[in-house]
Amino acid sequence: MPSTCWRAESVAPLWRILAASGFGLWAWLGLALLLGLYPAGRNGTLMPLLVGTLLTGTGLLVACLPWRIASDWYGWRPRRDSRPNRAALLALATFLPMLAVAGLARGNNIFWATRLAGAALTACSLSSLAYTGYRFCRQLSPPAQRVATSLPISRLVFAGYAGGLWLWLCVLALGESTPRHGLYPWIVLLLALALLLGLLEGLAWQALAGSASHGGVAREQALRPARFAAALFTYVIPCIALLLTRHEGIDLIAAALAVPSCLLGKCVERSLYESLLVHGTAA
Repeated sequence: MPSTCWRAESVAPLWRILAASGFGLWAWLGLALLLGLYPAGRNGTLMPLLVGTLLTGTGLLVACLPWRIASDWYGWRPRRDSRPNRAALLALATFLPMLAVAGLARGNNIFWATRLAGAALTACSLSSLAYTGYRFCRQLSPPAQRVATSLPISRLVFAGYAGGLWLWLCVLALGESTPRHGLYPWIVLLLALALLLGLLEGLAWQALAGSASHGGVAREQALRPARFAAALFTYVIPCIALLLTRHEGIDLIAAALAVPSCLLGKCVERSLYESLLVHGTAA
């Protein structure tokens, strides 16, 4: 049933977080290409595409291995099912505009076909993120669905935040410390996304604490120390790193610390949140 299917996917939250950040990276890259704001040339475009491929393809690789603990990819079992389901098809479809961007990237990336491929990459990435977030909620039990209404939006915001951190790291790694329109507006945008994501997660935890069927306030309070540690890694360290961007010589080091810190913190927070949802559905 719905809760059983959900449990099968919840055993591997890490690859879903990696995939969300990868699709977020592709979405930002495609938008930048569409608007003509990413003139990093072919090599500069291929790097974030490769990073996004590794992030989004991790779950598929794990699903192809003979491990019972992670035997599906968005509900599709490549080793058993001949056809992917709708969520897996949407994720796979995103690889088509990614390949188009990889083939078209040249010079200043102002060719109309490159911009069109970038627009398709953004649209497909956002579609996959939105649908998988909706699918996640739909497979929960009715009580859990009532307290998890913000999860699809939270997933999109996290993808934008983590994907933006990845793109920031890629730009700095390529030596593009001063992009055409400056880096500071980008930093402000990521800080705003971090604030919005924190507010959404706070509301989600508050709704969960108010649900007696999911453990109530007592169980939510017991998880607060771990949640605090997760927030430290997800928000505090990356935001400090973003503020250090103006200091040359440590900006790349700060970015290299911010990205894994965000992913680690989010993985801990999602594991805590989903464990509380499972506790409620099993009660």
